[in-house]
Amino acid sequence: MKMSNELPRTYIPFKDWKEKSKQTEYTEETPLLAPDGKLLAKGWARKNVFTYNRDYVKKGLISRKEWDFYTIHVGNEMQVLISFANINIGGYVAAKLLDLKTGKVISDAIQYFAGGNKYVPPSKGDAPNRFKGKIGKTEFDFHTKENERTLRFKGAYKGKPVDVEVSMDIPEGLESITTIFPFDEDDTKYFMTTKQMCMPCEGRYTVGDYEYTFSKDNSFCTMDWGRVNTIHKMVWYWGSGNQYITDKDGKQHLFGFEITWAIGNESNATETCIFYDGKVHKFGAVDVEKFPKGRFLEPWKIISEDGRFNMTMAPTLDNHSDVDFKVGRMNCHQVFGIWNGDVTLDDGTKFEIKDLFSFCEYVENRW
Repeated sequence: MKMSNELPRTYIPFKDWKEKSKQTEYTEETPLLAPDGKLLAKGWARKNVFTYNRDYVKKGLISRKEWDFYTIHVGNEMQVLISFANINIGGYVAAKLLDLKTGKVISDAIQYFAGGNKYVPPSKGDAPNRFKGKIGKTEFDFHTKENERTLRFKGAYKGKPVDVEVSMDIPEGLESITTIFPFDEDDTKYFMTTKQMCMPCEGRYTVGDYEYTFSKDNSFCTMDWGRVNTIHKMVWYWGSGNQYITDKDGKQHLFGFEITWAIGNESNATETCIFYDGKVHKFGAVDVEKFPKGRFLEPWKIISEDGRFNMTMAPTLDNHSDVDFKVGRMNCHQVFGIWNGDVTLDDGTKFEIKDLFSFCEYVENRW
């Protein structure tokens, strides 16, 4: 089945909005769902304050999806992906190593499982928790403490043993961003994710006799934690980046940005913010100046409605994948490149971002 390139009707580019986006912030513990599955919360939070009860999810065949997804960028050299996903009828745990200069997959160890209730991930991603298990001959252990997170994976790739170990700092007071988007078509459908960034990390990825090691000097992890119940057909854009920046007095700061858009109804919140020294600085809706279909390796100029995010990515690699498993499909252009531009904090402080290597992806889904 050929997928349409049209965006879902719930997505309206901000240039066509009659007024700026509203940002409904939650600060107290709030239930996500009513017992009948209807969505109760719509907005965002600086940490995950939403109580998720998976038994309340009104699910279809593959509409309920739960994932813990960790992306580690080692400068502009390598990407390490460690992930777990439960898609109601089954899922997988995986560890991938990608060469960001050539696009070569060095290792892609993955273990699938059937059934949605045997491996149940934690109900919050940015709070202390431990999720470990063994699926077939593959073992994993994701352990989050107050100031540290460790990830372990042992499996195989093309007959060779794979062993991955990662440790990352969670700086004191590090905030995250949790957003909940409803879908206008169905009041039991929603998209809730937590993004936690600016976590310096170190580790190693071993496959057979090959070992790749990385240090906290130039390696950062971004956690993408999701608990969703989606409509069948949708798209999204997702971009993020981390780096150390130096101010005019020579002091180093941890900087990051998170931009996700085109998912569901964004009238109560947008998944857009700057991270600076661990704190969230919230800005409004973003959009790419030109729709990238067919021009993924041309510059992406991304701007926010309030002018606080003004960045251009010069692409270096289109990591394209297209997975069609009959009941669903994911067609993803994960585009890596060099970002330059300027951002503005909540207090009006404006500074330039120079030569940050990161990504923005455009994804079409039928799942």
